[in-house]
Amino acid sequence: MNTIYDIQQLLKKFGIFIYIGDRIADLELMEAEIQELYDSLLIEPQQYQSAILLLRHEAQLLKEKLQKGE
Repeated sequence: MNTIYDIQQLLKKFGIFIYIGDRIADLELMEAEIQELYDSLLIEPQQYQSAILLLRHEAQLLKEKLQKGE
């Protein structure tokens, strides 16, 4: 997995579609869903690790961007 889009496609395979309208909230909800899939043994550890790292990195970038905008 290299992008957030890849994560969305993985979630889509399980019938999970996420759009709240707040990008940071979307990323946090995606992280929770990935965690649930991993806990249920539906995705591989490698998929879990790369997805969590991508989501957390993207969320951190957005939070930093918001702080600079204030």
